[in-house]
Amino acid sequence: MIWVIGNVDGNSYKEPFSKGILARSLRVSSIGLNQAYEIANDIENNLIERGISEISVDELAKTIARYLDTVDSGFSKKYERWRTVRKSEEPLIILIGGASGVGTSSMAFELANRLGLKNIISTDMIREVMRKIISKELNPVIHKSSFDAYESIRTPAIRVDAIIEGFISHVDVVNVGIEAIIERSIKEGISIIVEGVHVVPGFIREDLLNQGNVMMFTLIVEDEEMHKQRFYTRCRQPWVKRSLEHYMDNFSTIRKTQNFLIEQANIHHNPIINNVDFRQTIDSMVDEIIDKFGGESNDGTKSI
Repeated sequence: MIWVIGNVDGNSYKEPFSKGILARSLRVSSIGLNQAYEIANDIENNLIERGISEISVDELAKTIARYLDTVDSGFSKKYERWRTVRKSEEPLIILIGGASGVGTSSMAFELANRLGLKNIISTDMIREVMRKIISKELNPVIHKSSFDAYESIRTPAIRVDAIIEGFISHVDVVNVGIEAIIERSIKEGISIIVEGVHVVPGFIREDLLNQGNVMMFTLIVEDEEMHKQRFYTRCRQPWVKRSLEHYMDNFSTIRKTQNFLIEQANIHHNPIINNVDFRQTIDSMVDEIIDKFGGESNDGTKSI
């Protein structure tokens, strides 16, 4: 057996080498799953042939980078830059927003798997907590869906049309919980993905977004028919309680909230990703994260 030796806060630890864990970590370099397992197997065999029974985490990382360089130098560069991100003492906080039905929950789950993150929270869950705290009489808007919250506005819309006014009122309340989670994650050093329709550019405090370890994405589905198809797919799942009719009756308002999200993302220079193919979406998000947090690349160019 090959043992991997590491150090945390001055204390050493030893754990068995795992091809599965290594293969999953290689996925961050945009390597396919089958190829990742083949590479992990080759690296294990190479270590065995060299008679290595113990190897440090850093030396293993160098071995992996050298091997990847023989396959594709792009893989090696991306892997090393991701290692820089993972070695940072700061937590990684990813915010994924988008209108209902565009796939923020699915993409958060896939991104967490790709990056090896364990914590995901939906803004819908935050909203449910808010509903327990704030009575329907006090704030009826929060007790509606984000796309039909306008139906509970007590006074006529004065800033924008009623649909967006209701959406803004809905987001404002949930945003209190989102900011609290970001603050707690920064304080406790907990990496997390927060996803949902309430993640809106321009609504979260600038001092939190400017921490340097916080990244926000806005997902959209440009094609209306494809967007509708996502609801058909969602409502086929046995655990989904809302009917397809509920979403179709409100589809035009959902599209209007998406347009508002796009406007906000453009104003605040937030990355917008058309979520057509989940693999391309995940690759795009990973590339953006590595570019922002990965420091200086191997070719000497500065990341954004």
